[in-house]
Amino acid sequence: MPSFSIKHATVGDIPAIIAIQEKTWEPTYGDILTKEQIDFMFEKIYSHESLLRQFTVEQHSFLILLNNEEPEGFASVSREGPEKFKLQKIYVLPSTQGTGAGKFLLSETENFVKSAGGKKLILNVNRYNKAKGFYEKNGFAVTGEEDIPIGPYWMNDYILEKELN
Repeated sequence: MPSFSIKHATVGDIPAIIAIQEKTWEPTYGDILTKEQIDFMFEKIYSHESLLRQFTVEQHSFLILLNNEEPEGFASVSREGPEKFKLQKIYVLPSTQGTGAGKFLLSETENFVKSAGGKKLILNVNRYNKAKGFYEKNGFAVTGEEDIPIGPYWMNDYILEKELN
């Protein structure tokens, strides 16, 4: 039986974040991105140095999803304005998906944003990522599309928003 809790991450949790990503990206993006693009983006976004910069310079707040005290997912958010935050990342191990973990992590992330004065949460999701349906079921609505260059590749995304009450 899952027993979920949240830990506010520190730079000491970077190895756990990388370990989760290593098990999550291939199943998440293997059908929609090339192996080369996955490897490039992983190094660009999830190297120890990049995550350290996200924690310290970019001021991302990371939440670790624990299941029976074991890290099985994480989310990160950043402030985009006085009352607007961006969900930068949210991932749950494939072995934990379907247990309510993602919904729990998203809900706790929304609670964190509200506690910091946030009233709106935005995110980007790849146009071919089946997670779009998950976000819509959890109150997000598509507000636009965006094509973002990352090295020699493009991220072709939907922009979604949710008003937080």
